[in-house]
Amino acid sequence: MTGKTAGRSLGTVGIAVLLAAGLGYPVLILTARTLSPADNAVFLTFWGIVFGVGSALSPVEQELSRLAAVADVAGKRANATATRTIAVAAAAVGLFGLLVALPPVSDRLFGEHTALAFVALVSGLAFAVQFGTRGTLIGFHEAKSFGGLVVAEAAVRIVLLGLFLVLGLNGVVPLAIAVAVGSFAFLPFGPRARKHLDLTGAAEPWGVVTRRILVLMLSAGLTASVLTGYPAIVKLFAGTQEELEALGGLFLAVSVARIPLLLLSPVQAMAVPTVVRLSQDEEGHGKLRALLVKGSAGAFALAAIGAAFGWLIGPWVVQFLFGAKYDVPGWAVAGLVWSSVLLGAVMLLAAVLVARTEGAKVLVLWAIVAALSVLVLTFAPGDLVLRAVLGLVVAPTIGAFVAMAFVLRPGVRAETSTG
Repeated sequence: MTGKTAGRSLGTVGIAVLLAAGLGYPVLILTARTLSPADNAVFLTFWGIVFGVGSALSPVEQELSRLAAVADVAGKRANATATRTIAVAAAAVGLFGLLVALPPVSDRLFGEHTALAFVALVSGLAFAVQFGTRGTLIGFHEAKSFGGLVVAEAAVRIVLLGLFLVLGLNGVVPLAIAVAVGSFAFLPFGPRARKHLDLTGAAEPWGVVTRRILVLMLSAGLTASVLTGYPAIVKLFAGTQEELEALGGLFLAVSVARIPLLLLSPVQAMAVPTVVRLSQDEEGHGKLRALLVKGSAGAFALAAIGAAFGWLIGPWVVQFLFGAKYDVPGWAVAGLVWSSVLLGAVMLLAAVLVARTEGAKVLVLWAIVAALSVLVLTFAPGDLVLRAVLGLVVAPTIGAFVAMAFVLRPGVRAETSTG
């Protein structure tokens, strides 16, 4: 890929991500203004699980983009390893969905709206195919189709949600269904991705594929616990209705702050083949290392600036968007912004490890981040809101340093052989 082609692809994906972000925020605004704070907390728990599963499936997109890039460098189509990867991921999502559907779990998460467990399961299964489609498209330079799929997913959700509201279907379950349907946006784009696959060729054994993708999905599942899945984690610590209502504003702030990170997945998918291609020679590897050093330093500066703005205007923005009933202190918004920026940096550094097929290090990295967030949430002093914010600040800060240590060690390059 030439520099000019790479620039056009990045621009196309960047525009798609911005459009999808613009279409994502109205979903949260409309549901917050339609539902009561308690019902909205349940909806945000569902939202967190659905996009938590989406985050857990992001390695499918990255792994498919890696397989596609390696095949493309060799002038070939991707082999059946690609479809085996998707199948293993879908099976894992199915098992997780059945766990969530168990009455003790679904009752705790969704209260009387236990049908949401089934809706989340169907959405997750569709997500597995959607992420596989996206990874294949971007790995073979199909930036326009890739961007179209990213936008279509967000557009389907907001259009269907608006239609449901016009028809008076304004309960938690119908609004959740509108969100879930977006996971099927891959359907018109499937044939475009299929032409890049050679399903008759040799493939890696099922055992090899299963071990690799499950390690990466476990890593991403841990990632999800501090992304959109965090409200579901915190909700397990809420023992009273008063605590749940107090968390309503925080959950909204978390969901708003995390939308850019949900949309970082396409950038991660682009990063993997870019690392593969830069790693073909020493000059490219040197450029990559310099870029990683500058980007990591810039992330901390951006996090500090973002936190300052979050403290100053964050509470006003939350009330302006969602109504005066949601009151979030400035320090909490500042912590969420700091957390989101550094989590974004960690996610991009983890994509470099994926390109190098270092799944074990990805797992260690996200295990550290997830464990720190839960430990702080459990043992830090103060009320639940304070502990929840502290968990989101401490975990990615330490995680960023761990990720830099893994990625910037000398002498390691991505594998570019087709084997």
